[in-house]
Amino acid sequence: MSTVTRESLPRILSGVQSSGKLHIGNYFGAIKQHIERQDKGDCFFFIADYHAMTTLKEAEEKEVAAAAKNKQLTPRPAREILRDNVSDVAIDYLALGLDPAKVAFFRQSDVPEVCELAWVLSTVSGMGLLERAHSYKDKVAKGFTPSVGLFTYPILMAADILIYRSHLVPVGRDQEQHLEMTRDIAGSFNHAFGEVFPLPEAVFNEAAIVPGTDGQKMSKSYGNTIDIFAEGKALERAVMGIVTDKTPLEAPLDPDTCNVFALYKLFASPPEQEELAAKYRAGGFGYGAAKKTLLAKIDAYFAPARERRKLLERNPGLVEEALTAGAQRARAVAQVTVRLVRERLGLNQRPV
Repeated sequence: MSTVTRESLPRILSGVQSSGKLHIGNYFGAIKQHIERQDKGDCFFFIADYHAMTTLKEAEEKEVAAAAKNKQLTPRPAREILRDNVSDVAIDYLALGLDPAKVAFFRQSDVPEVCELAWVLSTVSGMGLLERAHSYKDKVAKGFTPSVGLFTYPILMAADILIYRSHLVPVGRDQEQHLEMTRDIAGSFNHAFGEVFPLPEAVFNEAAIVPGTDGQKMSKSYGNTIDIFAEGKALERAVMGIVTDKTPLEAPLDPDTCNVFALYKLFASPPEQEELAAKYRAGGFGYGAAKKTLLAKIDAYFAPARERRKLLERNPGLVEEALTAGAQRARAVAQVTVRLVRERLGLNQRPV
């Protein structure tokens, strides 16, 4: 009778950027998948603090602007913003149900080998590939000042995935192109130097793209998020601020075109969805009532995780212990990959 070990399962890799408070778009687009898959594979989940550096300047500018608005607030320097964001993401993941005994959960920067691999991969990646990246073009179009790091973001992402020789990558649908680019980059390396990397496959769920409060894709960059652990007045302000049309209270509403209903569907069962849709179509049920229904659903959904989060905040040693153990396991795998890459390239082997 054969025994199934963690290492014999498909290797699953994904990460989340530490660039601010996690929101329900992060949760339904990626985090929920991560937690559901931790029993189904050999899982490596990381906090992408290197990637977060591409938006750190904007985060610092927002901090300064907030301090100017509220004279009692002292702006944090960039290093403190990054450190605090990493800590928040780690606590959030553990509170939401990620089990560090089942997965390697770690900070991206605790595995420096990923930067070496990113450089190697950049030498087999074409400029045209990077220039076609939707996320880069979208940020530039919205007024972001591009850095080299922002431009080469897909190469570092490819290194994150390939250094663990991952098979499956659960991500939001908006990251599909980056996965295709990773496969192209892996194929280019394998063709030039011999097989090292399996070609990873993206895994999506039905709710990969979550609308923000303004109807665009929910994103910290657009300021249209609802934070996972928001509660009380903060949660109420976010939900009641969702953009809707000017349909009169007495008129029927169309649930298929409503941002409030689209968000409600993420939390509600099919019968609950049908019940609310019927109220929409019957008329006499305004957007204000719909928002209050959504508010109650979000509040109840995340209530248990909020309590776990408060416990973890009081025990930071537990969080650091989980990240350290995860980094040790991840780095051991990464070092094996780097040795294979160096061997294929004819570079000197570095002692571990």
